[in-house]
Amino acid sequence: MTDEAMEAFARELASEVDEAIQSGDGSIYSEEEFTRIVLDRLGDEGAIENPTLLWQEGTFARTKYKITGYSIPDDEERLILVTTIHTGEVQPRALTRDEILSALQQAMKFYECSCKGLHTKIEPSNTDASELARHIYEAREQIGVLRVVLLSDGLTGLRSIDLKKAFDGTRVIVDLFGVERLQRLLGQGLRRDDIVVDFSADFGGPLPCLKASSGSADYEAYLASIPGALLADVYEKYGTRLLELNVRAFLGLRGRKSVNAGLRTTIRDLPHRFLAYNNGIVATVDSMEVEDSGNGYFGVKSVRGLQIVNGGQTTASLHRAKRQDGANLDAISVPAKIICVSGADLDEMVAAVSKSANSQNTVQPADFSANDPFHVVVEKLANNTWLSDGKGRWFYERARGSYGAAELKASFAAGQKRRFAQETPKERRFSKTDLAKYLNAWEGQAHQVSFGNQKNFQFFMQALKDEHPDGFEPDTAWFKAFVAKAILFRATLSIVRGKKFAAFQANIVAYTIASLSWACSGRIDFDMIWTRQAISPELHKLLENWVGKIDKALRKTAGNRMVSEWAKKVDCRDALRELSFDLPDKLPPELVAQAGAGGRRSSRSNIQDDALRL
Repeated sequence: MTDEAMEAFARELASEVDEAIQSGDGSIYSEEEFTRIVLDRLGDEGAIENPTLLWQEGTFARTKYKITGYSIPDDEERLILVTTIHTGEVQPRALTRDEILSALQQAMKFYECSCKGLHTKIEPSNTDASELARHIYEAREQIGVLRVVLLSDGLTGLRSIDLKKAFDGTRVIVDLFGVERLQRLLGQGLRRDDIVVDFSADFGGPLPCLKASSGSADYEAYLASIPGALLADVYEKYGTRLLELNVRAFLGLRGRKSVNAGLRTTIRDLPHRFLAYNNGIVATVDSMEVEDSGNGYFGVKSVRGLQIVNGGQTTASLHRAKRQDGANLDAISVPAKIICVSGADLDEMVAAVSKSANSQNTVQPADFSANDPFHVVVEKLANNTWLSDGKGRWFYERARGSYGAAELKASFAAGQKRRFAQETPKERRFSKTDLAKYLNAWEGQAHQVSFGNQKNFQFFMQALKDEHPDGFEPDTAWFKAFVAKAILFRATLSIVRGKKFAAFQANIVAYTIASLSWACSGRIDFDMIWTRQAISPELHKLLENWVGKIDKALRKTAGNRMVSEWAKKVDCRDALRELSFDLPDKLPPELVAQAGAGGRRSSRSNIQDDALRL
């Protein structure tokens, strides 16, 4: 990475923060807006699972604390707290070690104060912070790992700092996302080479193995027996990032959270037979350092870009058994095939290995979504479907970074850069996770959207495969209706941000869209929205009236539960679907047109003809 590339990224990020503040849609505080933007994008990339912005600073029992966000992963055995150092300097400067340690320690103090009853002292109106503090207090015996994430527009110069343990002995993992790392992850897309396992340094020595590939192969393959405890520790550090995205979708849909009964029994009662009973894992790496131990034996000293493409459930189950059940994994060994692939066809090779390794399982080709025909067709539709004025179109970023690549390509020809910006401005760009979010929200699956972009995308792909086992090829009419849903979602998001809700904005948006869909699914004129590329003032006013009611409804139905966790439940979706909010006497034109036409009703809508009500 060149200094020029990093500085350009820093300028673009700073400009994005300034634009968000000037628009009035976001916070008036640059540090908070910086945190929101970076958290959203790290969540999209899967670097942090379903992150939530939460600015909380104060003192408890003479202890000063501060966090800027958090995440509660699905296993609920880990807690992620976020802290931020925003310098506001366009020319990135190096952060001092004292600055970094101070920010990290204040986040750890929030954890400590929460474990000691902070929720009883937080102002009752600050429900989001109070709920998080109460959750930590109630789950303090179950939390096995505290991950503290530092976000900064400065240079950290360090990959991590070892803080070892929290005040109560909970293991602490530190992740530093300085501008140099953010540029690598967000400027280029999340890279596998950010995952490094150093067996020699971290686990006491090289991993013994046998070479299984011939010299003529365009890859290297090794067979090994990995200690179960070692595999669990690697998973603890990197979590689902170890699982190649498409296989991760399979795991997420098939109950990764629960330990397979057979695996659990073997781990608990017959650990010495685990190697005999279990098929083990297949892993790919981008590069590896191997030493020749002599007599045909080798030792893997380190690997970079590790991906477990088969055996994800085995890996997650070992980690869960160790953390939740307190299982001793010392007697467990896991058979492993490690494949090192490199070169120009690296991504294609990894995907092919992943698909082949899972060919005997219930993973379907649709699960490997990077090149799924559905997404390829959507990309073609985006490229070929022009707006009504014939001067612009939308851009589908099917692959990470494709918009930036197209923008760069356009900049090489005179006049093309301006033309590209006019035809496909950034505000008309959408990603795969955006697509899934807009569609699932309209389909009333707000609880799935509330799981965050990555999980929701998995749900969407599985539903697409279940509903269209022979494949689904969208057409131009479908694409225009989709864009209308995107415009509707983004307009609602802008309204919610403008209302300055303290927390749970993503949940409010998803449930507002779902509520509108429940009220008038099939009766909204998507063609009108497509033609205007905007919603009407009347519909805007309707949504403005509803978002506050949705916020109150989420909090009321949540009871003593965290709203962000409650919003993920089917029970939450059903509870809000039962609510009733009147539509105005004078309906927005989008609804009038369809009501008069007797629009088609969604199969998921049970609304009666004589009432357009929530």
